[in-house]
Amino acid sequence: MEINKTMTKMQTEIDEYINSFEEGYFPPMELLARLTEELGELSREVQHVYGAKQKKPEEAIRSLEEETGDLFFVLICFANSQGISLENALTIVLNKFKKRDANRWTKKENIK
Repeated sequence: MEINKTMTKMQTEIDEYINSFEEGYFPPMELLARLTEELGELSREVQHVYGAKQKKPEEAIRSLEEETGDLFFVLICFANSQGISLENALTIVLNKFKKRDANRWTKKENIK
């Protein structure tokens, strides 16, 4: 398994996987529902790790890494189904944050 994949490579890999099935991508509203479900599962794990709510004995132990991966997989599926390049989308958003928040937070010393 390749560790350092580009965003484009991940989108292509998932696109090839999904398109290997006749059904293909779920419709946008179903993908959004799945994204919401996965976010809820990640939220539940964060609560179990950092919050006061403990797991019930019958609940499976899932890692934050696995739950984050599930969420990211569905997000990539949504982006692919809509023809969105996540690399471009993230570049646009990062540039927006860099400009908008340039002087909002306290900068660390010796960081360019």
